[in-house]
Amino acid sequence: MVKNKTSSARSSRLWKLFLSTLYISSFTFGGGFVIVTFMKKKFVDELHWIDEQEMLDMTALAQSSPGAIAVNAAILVGWQVEGLVGMAVAVLGTIIPPMIILSVISVFYNAFAANHYIALLLKGMQAGVAAVILDVVFDLGGKVLKTRSWVYIALMAAAFVANTVFDLNVVVVILAAAAFGVVRTLNQWKKRGAK
Repeated sequence: MVKNKTSSARSSRLWKLFLSTLYISSFTFGGGFVIVTFMKKKFVDELHWIDEQEMLDMTALAQSSPGAIAVNAAILVGWQVEGLVGMAVAVLGTIIPPMIILSVISVFYNAFAANHYIALLLKGMQAGVAAVILDVVFDLGGKVLKTRSWVYIALMAAAFVANTVFDLNVVVVILAAAAFGVVRTLNQWKKRGAK
């Protein structure tokens, strides 16, 4: 009886995970940063399946791993929520909408590309996406500022300047920040070991 309840609860959670990722992916335009914001609102703020620090770590991992940020984030969220099956369910929910939308667009591409109203629609969507990405920047940047660690704040500022002012590739910035994090962690472990 208890096993049936556990199995039923797991099935319910997997179904909710699938529907959540399907919904988020269906109505998210603008790429990975936008979908990560909606995942945070759904899985951290609403469902409380993941805490904020985990989501921040997952966002960093999703961004720094090869592939689409949305799929990478779905892999990490699904794994955290329900293991291997959760990962498969979350990825499936995330990739179905873009596959369907891109299939339809590819069939009618010539009509879409020449349509003035579609061009205006896309311009409007770009403005909305910019607002959502700005929300992500303030949200994640605010969390770094709340740490009150001058090291993290300086690293965030240096990454921003390197990318914006010096036009350094994002991959190089991420790898440099990751290397800095590894070196800092190893130093902290060494100091703890010495005590």
